[in-house]
Amino acid sequence: MPTPPHHLAIIMDGNRRWSRQRGIPVLRGHQQGSNTLKTIARHAHDRGIRWLSAFAFSSENWSRPRPEVDGLMSLLRGFLESDINELNDENVKLRVIGSRSRLSSHLCKLIDWAEHETSGNTGLNLSLALDFGGRQDIASAARSLATEVANGLLNPNEINEDLLKSRMGSSALPEIDLLIRTGGDQRLSNFMLWDLSYAELHFTSTLWPDFSTDDLDVAIKDFAGRQRRFGGDGEDAGDIDAAQAVTSLADRRRTV
Repeated sequence: MPTPPHHLAIIMDGNRRWSRQRGIPVLRGHQQGSNTLKTIARHAHDRGIRWLSAFAFSSENWSRPRPEVDGLMSLLRGFLESDINELNDENVKLRVIGSRSRLSSHLCKLIDWAEHETSGNTGLNLSLALDFGGRQDIASAARSLATEVANGLLNPNEINEDLLKSRMGSSALPEIDLLIRTGGDQRLSNFMLWDLSYAELHFTSTLWPDFSTDDLDVAIKDFAGRQRRFGGDGEDAGDIDAAQAVTSLADRRRTV
């Protein structure tokens, strides 16, 4: 079996196009996409993936039609209210990253409750990026450090990559090994830009509701065959295949 990525991230694109192709309401596509995520999360765990992060709602998605946004928030509430027992049964630890300032107080309380209920689980680490933007996350971390410097709590010379990362919403997450984007587009769309620095990218035209466990296996196999140099010179430093890279990186992630 190919060595899987330690941290898999997915941009789940294509729900709306899936619905329109079938002449059904857009929210039906989002509902099917939610079901797909559950299936893929189980399969990812079975394949030995320890961290799975999914782009559920971006900072830019608020510009979508109000009924669609309200429907997406309702789907999320339903997931948190109905599926937490299932997550616990499967030993899944849930995190929600992103801004919560524009979410309803009820939804924020549900998120806090769901994270607390699953906090002791030791299986798959499932992170949902909600009202998340990669640039915004970096900027927020920079503001936090700037405030500490202004208040005399931090020497600017102490600021490094690890310290900046510790102030991000994704601070608890290891760097991403493999990003899958469905739906045919080949861009990052302001997802986890910091953590994607050396990720391998896998793009597929398959719309997210149709993405299957076989599709995931293809992506894992593709990843396992990549040579990852992490900025080094392949001729001088020696190529690093994906399996070796995951093994070496995992050694320094055990405390995360």
